[in-house]
Amino acid sequence: MPYMPELDNLSQEEIIKQLDELGTRRTIERLNWKDQYPYRPLTVISIAHSGKYIYVDFMVRCNYLRAVNYENNSSVHQDSCVEFFVSPIGRTPYYNFEFNCIGTIHAACRMDRHTGTPLTDEQLDRVKRYPSCGTRPFQELEGMFTWNLLVAIPLDLIGLEYEGKPIEMLGNFYKCADHTATPHFLSWAPIDTPEPDFHRPEFFAPIVLE
Repeated sequence: MPYMPELDNLSQEEIIKQLDELGTRRTIERLNWKDQYPYRPLTVISIAHSGKYIYVDFMVRCNYLRAVNYENNSSVHQDSCVEFFVSPIGRTPYYNFEFNCIGTIHAACRMDRHTGTPLTDEQLDRVKRYPSCGTRPFQELEGMFTWNLLVAIPLDLIGLEYEGKPIEMLGNFYKCADHTATPHFLSWAPIDTPEPDFHRPEFFAPIVLE
């Protein structure tokens, strides 16, 4: 992730433009379970950090759109969802940041899928979210949709302090939608498990804050 301190002083539109032009771009496209879940919506991320925040802009093009969950730490993975899991030091503990397309957030500090501490409402409110779909919940829609979600996660929320030197972390990015008409489970870095399971830090890949 390139160091772009100017991001903290820009508008939403300017941040997205800067990330698009100067950030690191990657696709979330791995079908780790392609026989059971072959659907692959286009999902692109543009990422950078400012020294205070990690900025991730998710862009998705899909055939179904769902945003039923609207409360903090609700089951956003059931909706049209994008996720960022990150382990600042080693593989555990790690943080799972999950967002549906209206910006509802589910996040926790975890040792594994079953062991963790949810972030408080106060902590969740510190994560900035800018959804292109608005913030009102809705039932599933069918059609062709392009949407984006810009998020800014405070570094100190995951126990990091940037001091001008590269920070090496581990993590993964995901796209899912468990309860839509076309459930899918995509990742940036590959996952080798029999069934969909994003809570597998042993498959996290290197992520460097420059």
